[in-house]
Amino acid sequence: MDVQTRIAEAERALAPTFARIEAIAHANTEKVLDAFQAAHIGDHHFAGTTGYGHDDLGRGALETVFAKVFNAEAALVRGQFASGTHAIATALFGVLRPGDELLAVTGHPYDTLEEVIGLRGEHQGSLAEWGVTYREVDLTPAGEVDIPAVVAAIGPATKVCAIQRSRGYAWRPAVDMARMKPLIDAIKAKKPDAIIFVDNCYGEFTEATEPTDLGADLIAGSLIKNPGAGIVPSGGYVAGRADLVHACACRFTAPGIGAAGGASLDQNRLLFQGLFMAAHTVSEALKGAALAAHVFAGLGYEVSPAAADLRTDIIQAVRFGAAEPLVAFCRAIQAASPINAYVTPIPDVVPGYGDDVVMAGGTFIEGSTIELSADGPLREPFVGYWQGGLSYSHCRIALGRVLKKLEEAVPHVALS
Repeated sequence: MDVQTRIAEAERALAPTFARIEAIAHANTEKVLDAFQAAHIGDHHFAGTTGYGHDDLGRGALETVFAKVFNAEAALVRGQFASGTHAIATALFGVLRPGDELLAVTGHPYDTLEEVIGLRGEHQGSLAEWGVTYREVDLTPAGEVDIPAVVAAIGPATKVCAIQRSRGYAWRPAVDMARMKPLIDAIKAKKPDAIIFVDNCYGEFTEATEPTDLGADLIAGSLIKNPGAGIVPSGGYVAGRADLVHACACRFTAPGIGAAGGASLDQNRLLFQGLFMAAHTVSEALKGAALAAHVFAGLGYEVSPAAADLRTDIIQAVRFGAAEPLVAFCRAIQAASPINAYVTPIPDVVPGYGDDVVMAGGTFIEGSTIELSADGPLREPFVGYWQGGLSYSHCRIALGRVLKKLEEAVPHVALS
């Protein structure tokens, strides 16, 4: 079967899945539209500020809209966040104090948080060096959250229970809202004053509800992922309870300044526009991921999630089982990109990661993973992570080219 026939058959099979994804996008777009209108957003909010950024009208309105969209009391939305990891670290350092315990309840965290916590590296001012203790609760053998084990692990010093929504660099299901709700309820029943923090990266707008709708106290994410729709040039956000967001803002700037400082420069319009476009852009990426899952599964690869599964992040994992096809996969994604298509990705050390990583990112915004990209650490079981896609058309075209290049680069991988 040739590549285009295979893709066309996959599209026919996925029609109900695509319809479900689009219905979620419609609901989320209306939610965002209502938040814009409730905040009376006007073009005067697009003006930026410089210097200290005091009395930044647009910045304040943007944070009001974010809080409304995420059903939160407050939000901190800033272009100065360097990454999602920076936003997450700000949240954790903002609410934890020496002697507190951080409990990761969804297994081992994403690689870039290891040095934030203090599991790798020394003399960097990690949580461990600051006197915060850390434990984690393993997932079940099936990769699910072990709620009884979580409840048993919560102790008197447990201050923050951290949930990673996305699958990360692991072969496990992402934590969708149906799984997250009983987890949050169980934690609150055991310790009502525990702060439930959710790493929301890659998950925004994939479902009609967010963790803060379910009782999470604090969430954080990146604006060069889902909420920025591929047009926001940098930044991140923290949202949740007002007192916790204030504590995070004081960590982000300085005590006494908090959210009142930080110039928006000329970025406000892009941040507003990215948020408005986000739900649609995420739906395009989700359809592309479902298509990739269907086609790769048809070729005999293990994929997670399955093509028709409900998705709560934009990541599609494909198990290659060896370094050669993983590297070939990422190189093929790079070659199908609009930017730097002529560049050949080479596995190497990437700041924040413990293993060599091969990354394909021919994106308009450096490191943007709402744009079509792929990566994977060079370790067993050699899983490639397909993520993003500003348009379904690009995902579809890229998939066809990836399959052809993969067959050329790894001859024993046949398309028929």
